[in-house]
Amino acid sequence: MKILFSSTMTAVLFAAGSFLSPLHSAAQSSFDAQFINYPTYSGDDLELIVDNSGTHFRLWSPKAQEARVNIYTNGHTGSPSQVLDMKLDPATGTWTASVPEKLYGMFYTFQIKWNGEWNNETPGVWAKAVGINGKRAAIIDLAKTDPDGWNKDKGPDVSNFSDVIVYEMHHRDMSMHPSSGIANKGKFLALTEDGTVSPLGDKTGIDHLKELGITHVHILPSYDYNSVDEMNLQQNTYNWGYDPQNYNSPEGSYSTNPSDPSTRIREMKEMVKALHDAGIGVIMDVVYNHTAENDGSNFELTAPGYYHRHWDDGKYSDASGCGNETASDLKQMQDFIINSTKYWAEEYHIDGFRFDLMAIHDTETMNKVASELKKINPSIFVYGEGWTAGDSPLAIEKRALKENVSKMKNIAVFSDDLRDAVKGHYSNASDRGFATGKPGNEETVKIGIVAATSHPQVDYSKGNNSKFAYALSPEMIVNYVSCHDDLTLTDKLRKSMEGEPEQNMLEAAKLAQTIVFTSQGTPFMFAGEEIFRDKQGVHNSYKSPDSINAINWENKAKYRGQFDYYKELIALRKAHPAFRMTSADDIAKHLVFDKIDSSKTPNLISYSLKDNANGDYWKEIKVVFNGASQPQTVNMPKGKWLIVAKDGKIAHDGSLGVSSGGKIILAPYSALILARE
Repeated sequence: MKILFSSTMTAVLFAAGSFLSPLHSAAQSSFDAQFINYPTYSGDDLELIVDNSGTHFRLWSPKAQEARVNIYTNGHTGSPSQVLDMKLDPATGTWTASVPEKLYGMFYTFQIKWNGEWNNETPGVWAKAVGINGKRAAIIDLAKTDPDGWNKDKGPDVSNFSDVIVYEMHHRDMSMHPSSGIANKGKFLALTEDGTVSPLGDKTGIDHLKELGITHVHILPSYDYNSVDEMNLQQNTYNWGYDPQNYNSPEGSYSTNPSDPSTRIREMKEMVKALHDAGIGVIMDVVYNHTAENDGSNFELTAPGYYHRHWDDGKYSDASGCGNETASDLKQMQDFIINSTKYWAEEYHIDGFRFDLMAIHDTETMNKVASELKKINPSIFVYGEGWTAGDSPLAIEKRALKENVSKMKNIAVFSDDLRDAVKGHYSNASDRGFATGKPGNEETVKIGIVAATSHPQVDYSKGNNSKFAYALSPEMIVNYVSCHDDLTLTDKLRKSMEGEPEQNMLEAAKLAQTIVFTSQGTPFMFAGEEIFRDKQGVHNSYKSPDSINAINWENKAKYRGQFDYYKELIALRKAHPAFRMTSADDIAKHLVFDKIDSSKTPNLISYSLKDNANGDYWKEIKVVFNGASQPQTVNMPKGKWLIVAKDGKIAHDGSLGVSSGGKIILAPYSALILARE
């Protein structure tokens, strides 16, 4: 996961990894059981509707004693110009109020009376537009926020998740460095700028993404979050955004005018459209698993106790490591998650969702999310972290864990198997992995290569993180070696390979990513690592300054060979369906490992993709990985082989030449890929 916040906004450190706790017999604690019979409401008019008959408010709060709406002319200051008393419908648990006017341009908050006292004001949980810092909801005409051509805007068509190539990025990281050549630094609009270049003339921003060839960007949280003061943007406060405040409105600090509720919405849509016009899908990082505050969250201010899980003594459960966790297993929260993702897909044309700490949610909710999203757009890609950061009252068998991914349809999970085995364990900076010379990880790397599916040549009992084939299909697995969490791959290599020449680290990085991009499943990479991006050794840069997080685009010239390798690696995967099989049976049939005794020849893996796998025009592809610090020799079958990758070079068109097979020496930290038609 990442560093987030407790209720007192104190940083808590934890990183991605499976957390399995003792089995619980019930899905709710005795405290939460009181909420099961609450009346629920899933109509599309929650919060606010403006139509020809006026402005209508609806708030779900079944046990409130009273409720009211405060109307403001200003998004931040001043007293209410009007206060509307609301009326309860006991059957739905909702309170309603209406006025005959269309209150466009006005702002509002809700308040409920609880235990005889009025709670603090809240924009509610469904605010789709907000004023500065998100404390008041705004009444706007959403249709007027659509950019030109929005009605025809559409993301890329995706037949199979294995065809997706994910590039994870943060809005500020891509554009804030002086070398980016981007005018709208740190803004949604940064990715709408064409023709941006570094001081040395290399493409940056959206043109860089097109040049690299990825299919989708995964953008860190873009909804309105808690930690950046939108009234003081000159402070350049940085945060990843895993501290949710208003789930259904964009973050104001990424807009050019956070005071105008329409600007952030229009500019985010402009960004999405620009990426779509470039053929790139947009995946949104969503954090429905917890809120930035406990008692002060919008959830608690509208329906106290309901939306969060608790232990039997009433204390907040904290599987997020951030002070609380939400209760997806209660219907109104489940409906909120489903309808919120549907809203982003419909209103903002979002092409996918990455669920933070997805295992805090239950599998039923995740299945409903994916099912409803597929109705909107069959190409939508849903995946998440299949772990929690702590224990939960939710029974293990109901959690959306990676081990339970077989219970979920059209959902994928991250493979920590491949990640830790290839580069070394995430929690130990100096630990090496397969790609950096440490023996003993070969079988776990194979688990990643076959996308955690059942394979007759993979011994799961030797797996480091997993002991059984938990995926029924490669489309359930996202393979990666690094993301925004923990050390970048560059920093990890500098620490674990300390004392070795930087060239060795560059070669190890290429090998690590070659394993990711040739493995079955969906490949995922962290922004900037194609130009050897680092974060100066900072593990957890969630609030580090831009000087740590921003990508230095001058690296693109310095490490041009690295970029060209990544570009060719991506082109190879896109050109050859053998690397993108869609069934476990096909993998077991067409992917054949060569027999290597790892005790005698460590850090060497060799396999073939045979018989025109997945309809590939190459009859056979031979893939060999040498993670050792010294050269290793392999014996290839005789014949005419195209050399696709060798000694740190790659060319997906086979222009590196041909080999007649026989004994071939692999350079240290390198991949060999051969093909024949």
